[in-house]
Amino acid sequence: MVFKLVESAQDRWRAITGAHLVALVRAGARSENGVLVERLEQAA
Repeated sequence: MVFKLVESAQDRWRAITGAHLVALVRAGARSENGVLVERLEQAA
């Protein structure tokens, strides 16, 4: 039953349009108001 519900719902699901941004998110990149913010490297 769950399979049939998911199968019928996937026609209305929105595709991921920012898949190329996943690497930036995993690297810890930040954005403010949709603009990428550069990180300042901190000396240890």
